[in-house]
Amino acid sequence: MVLLIVLTILGVERAFADIYMYKDSLGVVHFTNVPTSSKYKLYIKEKPKKRLHIISTKKYDDVIRKAQKKYGVEFSLIKAVIKVESDFNPEAVSKKGAKGLMQIMPDNFKSLAVKDPFNPFQNIMGGALYLQQLLKRYENKLHLVLAAYNAGPEAVDKYKKIPP
Repeated sequence: MVLLIVLTILGVERAFADIYMYKDSLGVVHFTNVPTSSKYKLYIKEKPKKRLHIISTKKYDDVIRKAQKKYGVEFSLIKAVIKVESDFNPEAVSKKGAKGLMQIMPDNFKSLAVKDPFNPFQNIMGGALYLQQLLKRYENKLHLVLAAYNAGPEAVDKYKKIPP
């Protein structure tokens, strides 16, 4: 149990394995990732994977609660948007230029009072305000709110549904 906790706190290294092979005297081919004799020869060399980091999803809970209280947006909705949009990476930048935890587009910074999109507090508060506006605009129809958050309200308004 202690090992699990330590690995969770420090992050875990994904295991990788080279594959070894040998053909015996009967022509049977044997594969292993743990060679037991010198008969085995390296068959496939697997490159080590990037280190996986366990990210605490509770790190921003206090800010999310403040945003919930201020804007009336459900805690779980804000947290889910952060997970989907940035996987809790405050420095995330999308290919289209959305920035921060809630992936706010630069065109929206001013109207959402976001001066530094990489500041978790500003980003979460701005993202929650935007969700509040979309919830009001789409009468709490969550599928339209989330579609508008992702694709923009113009696309949802154009199709009157989730855009293709």
